[in-house]
Amino acid sequence: MPVQDGIVGPVPEGRDAEEYDRLRRRVMWAMPSGLFVIGSRAGERRNGMTANWVTQVSSTPKLVAVSVEKEAFTHELVSDGRVFSVNVVDREDRAIVRKFTKPVDVDGGTLNGFPFHDGPTGAPILDQAVAWLDCRVHSTVDLGSHTLFVGEVADAGFQKPEDTPALRMEDTRMNYGG
Repeated sequence: MPVQDGIVGPVPEGRDAEEYDRLRRRVMWAMPSGLFVIGSRAGERRNGMTANWVTQVSSTPKLVAVSVEKEAFTHELVSDGRVFSVNVVDREDRAIVRKFTKPVDVDGGTLNGFPFHDGPTGAPILDQAVAWLDCRVHSTVDLGSHTLFVGEVADAGFQKPEDTPALRMEDTRMNYGG
């Protein structure tokens, strides 16, 4: 992967590297994406992590992919435990995602003060999530700074009405991309 003046990736010929990098980031931030809490577990260790790089990647079998930074505690737990959950957050609960940007405090049945229960795989599911997917790791892809964990959906459910608006990246002042 080429690096030019701290800019990762190729820079088109004739373009100013810094200007191009800012443009590329703005375009990538404009791509619509949700904002989720990824639950992870290995043994008795649990975590929840804010993520926006989540998508369905196959219909047969039902596969969902999450991209997790290699330095993140969640990466360690998903690598070791081979399970994760995707918690869909209610747009009205946008403050939740800020609570999961660092490793969580697990206190009995709460993650950072938010009640949870274990899904069938053992991955934590937030009780106030709109909906959730409980996944077993199917495969992994090394992506440089991140690992793409592809999970087969073991179970799923709604905990609020299906028409509850889900949180999107643009609903917050957060940005992560490019």
